Amino acid sequence: MEFVLLQAVFLPLLLSPVAYIIGRNYGPNLATWFTFGLLLYCTVILINASLGGTYEEHYPWTTMFGEFGFLLDGLATPFAIIIYVLCTVLALYSKPYMVHKFEELFKEHYHQNTTTDGQTTAVVDSAALKTYVNRQSGLYFAMFLVFAMGMLGTVLSTNLIEFYIFFEVMLIPSFFLVAFYGDGNRRRIALQFLFWTHVGAVVLLLGFLAIGLSVGSFDFVDIVEAEIDPDILVVSAVAIILGLGVKLAAFVFHVWLPYAHGAAPTPISALLSPAMIGIGAYGLFRLIVEFLPQTYGDISIMLNIWGVVTMFYGGAMALMQDDFKRMLAYSSISQMGYLLFAIGSFSTYGLAGAEMMYISHGLGKGLLFMTAGVIIVQVGTRSFKKLGGLASKMPITAVCAVIGGLTIMGIPPTSGFMGEWMVFYGALETAVSEGNDIRSLMFALGLIATALTMSYILWMLKRVFFGKLPENLQNVKEGSWYMLAPMMVLAGFTIVVGIYPDVFLGKIMPYMQGVMGV
Repeated sequence: MEFVLLQAVFLPLLLSPVAYIIGRNYGPNLATWFTFGLLLYCTVILINASLGGTYEEHYPWTTMFGEFGFLLDGLATPFAIIIYVLCTVLALYSKPYMVHKFEELFKEHYHQNTTTDGQTTAVVDSAALKTYVNRQSGLYFAMFLVFAMGMLGTVLSTNLIEFYIFFEVMLIPSFFLVAFYGDGNRRRIALQFLFWTHVGAVVLLLGFLAIGLSVGSFDFVDIVEAEIDPDILVVSAVAIILGLGVKLAAFVFHVWLPYAHGAAPTPISALLSPAMIGIGAYGLFRLIVEFLPQTYGDISIMLNIWGVVTMFYGGAMALMQDDFKRMLAYSSISQMGYLLFAIGSFSTYGLAGAEMMYISHGLGKGLLFMTAGVIIVQVGTRSFKKLGGLASKMPITAVCAVIGGLTIMGIPPTSGFMGEWMVFYGALETAVSEGNDIRSLMFALGLIATALTMSYILWMLKRVFFGKLPENLQNVKEGSWYMLAPMMVLAGFTIVVGIYPDVFLGKIMPYMQGVMGV
């Protein structure tokens, strides 16, 4: 099993130029299947490597930073699997959505005046359109692969500098994907996204440098065993939490997210929201809970409160939206609040629940963003006011959307139930054992926030799929199988994990018990 994780991380990067050449020369069909096949191979070897417990690889790097390596343990495995499962199914899903998008962009950029010889213009147009779609397909899938590599590398890293490099690498393709293929004022929004997340990453780096220079090593193993100066601990913990708070889009640092996720092409929204922002939670687990346990104990209640505020803000804003994707973006802010709340619970069950929440958010929000994409392609609008009654015309999409909604609401038999149950159990357990009134209040407010979550999800499902079908939507058809099959896979996945959560909990619980010293 040598080089397994090295392959899973670097093959998408090394073969991204091949995806570009295939797309440019042979069109989106072949580029889609090449990207899908490559990511499927990487996902399979990743899952295979995770089956035998903790698995790691180390490679020589530079004397300045030590070794770089990849680690699959109880924390990294669920994050890594969900990231690559989403990337794999979204590679297929991308094809009809992005071809539709490229055709729109072609009309926007190269709209020609009609001439008297309409037939010649049509031939020129179709040839130019084909060339444009091919070139853009190649570029899109190449960047998609680099984005996937950046996310996986971040959660498998075993060294602070390696973590930072991958953390920044995933930002570059996501910036270009929003800037090139987004909606509305996409370039300004992409720059805002780049600015916020890069500043967050630089603050994070300052925290890393403080720890690394104090310990004399950037390797995770050395940091866990080291005695760090208490003053440096506080400074580095604050820098790490602020840096990761931006990536999580926690309240105060959330400004960029509704714009970026609303403007991004939908397959990328379905990676940014379910997969990428949750990596901020992974960072809190690894860098605060595991490496700085004393500091974590001191600040956990602050994370708990911050989480509740984020849950309420995101949920309230989601209720006010008319745009499908912006509603889902605010919902993601609220869901990241659940993760912060759970990490702040200072409980084995709460922490394990937070990781289960990442899994269920990845599956549920992935489904809902994919639903939005099908509706954008088939109906041509994102406004709730112009939708309604679509369940009769798009039954498969409607069923997948309902399963995604149930997952986000935490209703059995979906994966969301176990995550939410464990989060609140853990929060209550700590509140009772400490006799802490503030924690008890946060627990109660967290339960109220779940009612807010149910409100906006049910309201969204009603406005899109039920009620009266507008006259102009009588001829709407179900989406392409390229879009429906990946949605059905995710819908099945969330139900399997909901019925048998030990698929992931079997790895998560021992890790969390070890971290909490249980």
